Amino acid sequence: MIKFDIITIFPEIFDSYFKESIINRAQKKRLIKINVHNLRKYSRDRHKVVDDRPFGGGIGMVMKVEPIYRAVKALKKKKTKVILFTPRGRKFDQKTAYRLSKLNHLVLICGRYEGVDERVAKYVADEQISIGDYDLMGGELPSMVVVETVSRLIPGVLGKPQLLKERITKEKGFIEYPQYTRPEVFKNWSAPNVLISGNHKKIKEWRDKHGKDIGK
Repeated sequence: MIKFDIITIFPEIFDSYFKESIINRAQKKRLIKINVHNLRKYSRDRHKVVDDRPFGGGIGMVMKVEPIYRAVKALKKKKTKVILFTPRGRKFDQKTAYRLSKLNHLVLICGRYEGVDERVAKYVADEQISIGDYDLMGGELPSMVVVETVSRLIPGVLGKPQLLKERITKEKGFIEYPQYTRPEVFKNWSAPNVLISGNHKKIKEWRDKHGKDIGK
C-alpha cells in the first residue's frame, strides 16, 4: 500500500474527487491511503496565519516556512518522499510516476498565493515537481494529478493486473494507442478493420504502430 499525505490550506477541495470512482475503490481495498491535512492546524499563530508579505516587496503573499516545516515533521517517516509543487519544479511525466509508485509514503505540499518560502524547497522538500509550463492558483490540482497517475500503477487499483503488464514499456513509460468500440460504423466513420478481425497478432502490430509511449 502506498500512502499519500497532502498538506493544503483548502482540504475541502479534495472531498468529492477522492470519494469517487477508481480512487475511492482503491482506498476501500486498502491499496492506497489518502490523508488530507489542513496546514493551518500547524500554525502557532492565534489566528492560524500561514502566509506573510514577501521580503523585498511585491504584490501578494508568500506561504511561511514554519507551519509547513511542522506539518512535514509530524508526517514524515524514515522512507518518506516529500514533494513540493512549484512551476519551477521538474516536469512530471510517466517515468516519474512509475518511480514514485515504488515508494511507500509521499508527502505532497500544496503551495498557494504568490509562492512558498524558498527555504521549504531548499531544506524541507526532497523534490520539486511541476505538471506543466503554466501557473496555477495552487498545488491542489497537481497533487490530484500525481495521486491519480501514481495510483493507476499500483497493482489491483485498475482491477486488471494484465493491463499494467500490457501497457507499461521497458523504459517505464506507458503505451497509449487509439481505442474504438461499437458501433463499427457511425456517420460513415469506420473503426479500423484490423481491430474487428480477431487476429491478435495483427491487432498488436497495429497498436504498436499507432501507439505512443508517453513516458518518453
